[in-house]
Amino acid sequence: MLIREGDQRTASIDLRLAALLSAVAGALNATGFEVAGLFSANMTGNVSALAENVAGGRWDLALLFVVVIVVFVCGALTAGLCIELGRRRQVRGIYAWVILAEGAVLLALSVAGVAGSSLVVGVRLICVLSFTLGLQNAVTTRISAARVRTTHVSGMATDVGLALAGLWVRSDKTAQHRAQLALHGITIASFLVGGIVGALIHVAFGALTFLLCGLPLAFAALCEVLRGHRR
Repeated sequence: MLIREGDQRTASIDLRLAALLSAVAGALNATGFEVAGLFSANMTGNVSALAENVAGGRWDLALLFVVVIVVFVCGALTAGLCIELGRRRQVRGIYAWVILAEGAVLLALSVAGVAGSSLVVGVRLICVLSFTLGLQNAVTTRISAARVRTTHVSGMATDVGLALAGLWVRSDKTAQHRAQLALHGITIASFLVGGIVGALIHVAFGALTFLLCGLPLAFAALCEVLRGHRR
């Protein structure tokens, strides 16, 4: 799931990756909104909010959205640098190592929340979540040659429409369109279900939500790291 790249990946590998990471992304995005009223994954909405606040002269709010967007980009930048350096040094499983780091950050957030740290409230939390989701989205985009994008629901919805159009006209690429529809449908559904479950868990258990998000990521990534070393 986090070892093979590009054309070496099968549809089932991409589906498993999309299901797990999109569900986590949806949960984190919903949890951040529950805590601070801001989305940590929705950069389209954040850019729109930035524009609206600039137009209204609300410069403090505009700066807030600038920070969230920049932090998301910094997460993607960090993932990209780690991947490039890892590939140059022939680190097998570099993608898994980056996702393992994301899992570790989420586990640390859970501990901080249980301890009553101010890191898990307000803008601080949104910045940490935006960074980790930028990191995650960069990994999935790069390893899958942009077939899987765990936080980009707008793009996935567009791809669903294109796949449906391809099936409608019954072109010679029917199998390809069906595979695209399955992948993008799973991505959107996982993001939605993750958001619902994440919001409900946060209402019931608070910061333990980050533990429940971080554990499956860390476990899956660690398994892939170990598998990469055995190959």
